[in-house]
Amino acid sequence: MNEIYTLLSDRVIQKGPEILMSLVIFMVFFILSKIVGKITSSAAKRLKVNGNLIHLFTKTVRVTIIIFGLVTALGTVGINVSAIVTSLGLTGFALGFALKDTISNILSGVLILMYRPFELGHYIKITGFEGLVVTIDLRYTELDSLGDKILIPNSKLFTDPITVISKEGNKIQSETEEN
Repeated sequence: MNEIYTLLSDRVIQKGPEILMSLVIFMVFFILSKIVGKITSSAAKRLKVNGNLIHLFTKTVRVTIIIFGLVTALGTVGINVSAIVTSLGLTGFALGFALKDTISNILSGVLILMYRPFELGHYIKITGFEGLVVTIDLRYTELDSLGDKILIPNSKLFTDPITVISKEGNKIQSETEEN
């Protein structure tokens, strides 16, 4: 047992500078993620981007930088990161395939919030549903139809024809968005 402890302590002492350097690298990337996240957030606010999109963009940028920092730090210690990068790619592919409807709704929500084909307070009609737009979220758009709450997935709003009626009751546009 003493030999194992001695061997382990020798390896830790031998790898000590590499471990310390990898911790420093990870901390630098972590701090960089916070700084870039704040820059992204303030730039998006200046461009008057929707709050949900600001949060999504900021989180995506921060997580990407942290993952890149983690892989870099592990490579500094001497761990073969090619297997980790490959598994991240395969995991991303599998998750993307499994969550394709959810991802479709989120991407449609991002595009709806960016292009704003309709706004809160507009009355819209879409195949089988109509109502006053109460909330536009990343996954769903909430309509109020005579007191009933209707949640329509954003992918449906993005692919099906919609009729948008202004707050004053005039028809603004009829549009079909396909992507």
